[in-house]
Amino acid sequence: METRIDTSGNKPIPTSKWQLFRCFFMMGIVSFGGVLPFARRALVEKERWLTAEEFNEGLSLGQILPGPNVVNLSIMLGARFHGPLGAFLAFLGLMAAPFAILMLLATLYGAYGQVPAVRHLVNGTAAASAGLVVAVGWNMLSRQAKSWRTTGISALSFAGCGLLAWPLLLVLGVLAPLSILLAWRGRK
Repeated sequence: METRIDTSGNKPIPTSKWQLFRCFFMMGIVSFGGVLPFARRALVEKERWLTAEEFNEGLSLGQILPGPNVVNLSIMLGARFHGPLGAFLAFLGLMAAPFAILMLLATLYGAYGQVPAVRHLVNGTAAASAGLVVAVGWNMLSRQAKSWRTTGISALSFAGCGLLAWPLLLVLGVLAPLSILLAWRGRK
């Protein structure tokens, strides 16, 4: 797989639109139902198109935009590397296989959804997906926990949304300005 180095000379970038599409297509195939762990592995560890910090920043931005966070991340990266066509190809690559698989599974579930073995299969798959999301969250938190500021904001976000079930906009409205202030003060 041919890549070239970005202008800063630090990391490879996709040389072709096909390479960008293929990377997101493979993510979509292998990660059906839980793309976040596979997206991080592909973009940060395998392809090295992003650093861990860049991935976390892009994912954070993708979470506050409307739509699924990794889909937003794919569009941002596609646009960064290959403009509007790259954004479309990254989105298409990520969504094509899961869409086809979902249509097939929905058809099969409609026909066999009442079979007890199928119900157990669905419940087991849901548990595995939840475990993957928790593992990626823990991995991201452990890498971001460089100071009390990032750890504290992460903990407050989890407590507000996860434990207290406060609305996301309320938590963001309070914690976003606080985190900006802490980051600004930390740079001095």
